[in-house]
Amino acid sequence: MTAANGPEISWFSALCDDDYEFLGVPDPALKSSWEHCRNIVLTAEKGGFDNILLPSGYQLGIDTQMFAGAIAALTHRIRLLMAIRVGETWPPQLARQIATLDQILATESVDGSGHKRSRLTVNIISSDMPGEVLASKPRYARTVEVMNILKSLLNGEALDHQGEFYQLKLQPPAVKTVSGKCPPLYFGGLSEDAREAAAEAADVYLMWPDTMDKVKDIVADMTARAAKRGRTLRFGYRVHVVVRETEAEARAAADRLLVKLDAATGDAIRAKSLDSQSAGVARQAELREQASDGYVEDNLWTGIGRARSGCGAALVGDPDQIVAKLEAYRQVGMDAFILSGYPHAAEADLFSRHVLPRIKHGPLVI
Repeated sequence: MTAANGPEISWFSALCDDDYEFLGVPDPALKSSWEHCRNIVLTAEKGGFDNILLPSGYQLGIDTQMFAGAIAALTHRIRLLMAIRVGETWPPQLARQIATLDQILATESVDGSGHKRSRLTVNIISSDMPGEVLASKPRYARTVEVMNILKSLLNGEALDHQGEFYQLKLQPPAVKTVSGKCPPLYFGGLSEDAREAAAEAADVYLMWPDTMDKVKDIVADMTARAAKRGRTLRFGYRVHVVVRETEAEARAAADRLLVKLDAATGDAIRAKSLDSQSAGVARQAELREQASDGYVEDNLWTGIGRARSGCGAALVGDPDQIVAKLEAYRQVGMDAFILSGYPHAAEADLFSRHVLPRIKHGPLVI
């Protein structure tokens, strides 16, 4: 597994109605729709990003897999990191869907060999579904089963899986990915059960913003857990970003995001998420409590978490500061970054002009 081109730099398309000019204030022009989310992806591809996360939500926004199939035909270089919620789709059918989308996305290899190059990666999400409450341990056990089923089928292997949640004996699906292998599986979670699931079956372990010492601790812990299973993990960092020509301008832009937010609205936004009680969300709340003037350490601003569940902090600074911060994360083990900013298309353009040309980067190869 290599990352010879430097870290993978990804952006985020707001399929789950998560786009604002002012946090907590819905804007019809930024609401999740085919046109709006398509424009974010095309802006990210034009700007030079390597990958783009297509999130998934049951209660908000548009369908991830349908969007991925449609946007595949309009893009030429950027990868898609398609989010899949475990339990929503029967795993063998999901394997066929992934293989089909992988073929739609395939492009000619840049080395002139004539071989097709895959552009699909998959973000596995373990969460309850509406109307379902499953305890943490069995929920993550189900997630591991699905990841293993997908790997067997998409690696072209016959499947004989006798698990707690699925009992399947199947031949490989007739439709295969262009590589003949399962696309890389990105997966995150901070709880004990989530960490064990990642060590068991994920390829890339994703983490939300945290202090540098805590990031080091998580990398060391997950490396050790994977090693006990004879495996290795790559690491990704999901964080928002606000970059401007000067630090003062960046801080002012960050503060502007919150000028119309009241505490009750922020509480309501966080509470409606299906993962609002997770260990990862709890840690983001701790960071906000520890922050001085909103900053928990240099250039890491927690104010953004006042208006959203999940990833709740942003890198804020001038281009030099953002490049230095990303490099610091690289030094402690990060191989991939999934970035976002409000509004998403405008911030993608700013990042692509101010920061991307200064970083050697490329798709993560696993």
